[in-house]
Amino acid sequence: MSTTITTTTETTGTTAHLSDADVEALGAELDAIRAGVMDDLGDDDARYIRRVIAWQRGLDAAGRGMLQFSLLPPAWLGGTAALSLAKILENMEIGHNVLHGQWDWMHDPEIHSSTWEWDSASSAEGWKYSHNYVHHTYTNVLDKDRDLGYAVFRVDPEQPWKPWHLLQPLMNIGLAAGFEYGIAIYDLELEEVIAGRKPWAQAKDDLGGLWRKIRGQLLKDYIGFPLLSGLAAPTTLLGNLTANITRNVWSHAVIFCGHFPAGAETFTEEQLDGESRGQWYLRQMLGSANLDGSPLMHLMTGNLSHQIEHHLFPDMPSNRYAQVAPKVRALCERYGLPYTSGPLHKQYANVLATIARLALPGGAAEAGDAADPAPTVPASDDACTPLGVGAA
Repeated sequence: MSTTITTTTETTGTTAHLSDADVEALGAELDAIRAGVMDDLGDDDARYIRRVIAWQRGLDAAGRGMLQFSLLPPAWLGGTAALSLAKILENMEIGHNVLHGQWDWMHDPEIHSSTWEWDSASSAEGWKYSHNYVHHTYTNVLDKDRDLGYAVFRVDPEQPWKPWHLLQPLMNIGLAAGFEYGIAIYDLELEEVIAGRKPWAQAKDDLGGLWRKIRGQLLKDYIGFPLLSGLAAPTTLLGNLTANITRNVWSHAVIFCGHFPAGAETFTEEQLDGESRGQWYLRQMLGSANLDGSPLMHLMTGNLSHQIEHHLFPDMPSNRYAQVAPKVRALCERYGLPYTSGPLHKQYANVLATIARLALPGGAAEAGDAADPAPTVPASDDACTPLGVGAA
């Protein structure tokens, strides 16, 4: 690695020790990691996603079946648990990743980003635009990445404070419970309509599409399947509601821990000027955070516990993130960059603390705050930087 220290285009303090040559060398190494995996995809990977889909559909069928007898407490508990797991798997490991095009290389018309419609209030097409394009292009760029606070929350000190931000700790509870609906409404870009940057006619069409999707979800979970249960309709409805809330809360926690700027850096629009491939990689690495856990936990997060790797390689099949994560961590250590990772409970506690802190005007952590020290480079898995450390 070059010892000549120069500044890269609009770099941050975290990367100031890297020369332009260093940044491009890092980018080339990450390109090589990606190419090595993508060139190796084959039957084992295809069997993996088909096996996960089969398990998900089996859990869904088992949960729906048990809930037909939901007047019996064991049937209600078992059915609700199975349905909750099925919905989490469908959204996280299957839907999110299929819609990213991770499995398009299989040329399977049933498991393809152009045909998949997921069990969520958001339409696949609307979500692919707001997430795949806007978020993954402008990751953590203030005023460009709408995922920074979902157009409602103040999650970075550089975002202007508004009176409604005082309520954001309470608003966050509501968002967690109804996360699928919050994201669906967010996809409409209503703030752009209010600002006059999006035509009302287009918003009206989007609202019609959203209502059709939500109506189908409501009919399925809160009318159709409960009615099939006969006298058990009220308890079946409650089981479906509980499963949806469980899925929403879990998705909210995983996504906030991976994207929240506490412990991950934010960037300005000016920093995009002349951004090279290597600098784009740097922005993805510094703007994301991982979760530590078991293989089962990684599966249930849709492998978004490897959020850094997902942002580096969004079209790489998720089952390969665990394979490349040690290589990415080693690169971070070698190039003197933080690799932000930590257990879910600690990361989410820091997320909630930041939401509460930034509900007030100002809100930036004081210099030298023990809860927010400068980021350090981990020497091992046990020394990784927890979320909430080194917030930009």
